[in-house]
Amino acid sequence: MHTVVDHPLLRHRLAILRDKETPPKLFRELVHEITRFLAFEALRDIPTEKVVVHTPMGDTTGEKVAAHVVVSPILRAGMGMLDPMLEILPYATAGVIGMKRNEETAEPIPYYLNVPPARPDSRVVLVDPMLATGGSGCDAIAALKEKGYRNITFLCIVSCPEGIARVEREHPDVPVFTAVIDERLNDRHYIVPGLGDAGDRLFGTL
Repeated sequence: MHTVVDHPLLRHRLAILRDKETPPKLFRELVHEITRFLAFEALRDIPTEKVVVHTPMGDTTGEKVAAHVVVSPILRAGMGMLDPMLEILPYATAGVIGMKRNEETAEPIPYYLNVPPARPDSRVVLVDPMLATGGSGCDAIAALKEKGYRNITFLCIVSCPEGIARVEREHPDVPVFTAVIDERLNDRHYIVPGLGDAGDRLFGTL
């Protein structure tokens, strides 16, 4: 299952994000802002519990998040989405997954995994700006499942039909939230029109 989070203000930011002249500082800021749009929609169903709140004018009831939330960025580009996630989920923990792309095969090479212990109430939000072939995403989801996580949501900014199809085929229980689904992959397995290499653009390593 996948959801395209569509909003005029998000589309505005996405247009600037794609522009090849956008410098790294602005690129990071846009990734930050777009991630917040995606997170609000993806976490709409997060469980809460009733609490009593003592306001200056009297008591009332409110709600607080009742899930153990783990934000898991896929290195390295996913790090650009970690801070905005922790801003809106300051009580969350983080679990890092390292995947390096093999430029010849376009398949991921895992090299690092450090996540908190899974709990029955754990909710993992896996974040990566790009969902291209789906290799890194699917391998990261499989690694999280091996660690005992069952409730996983995948957030990406730019995706394509090939990547969406692979995640839905290999992990039909994991919903995908994306800002846009682009046309296709090119012969180098990059998204078209896409935005280039998100990691390079985030960290200025072009």
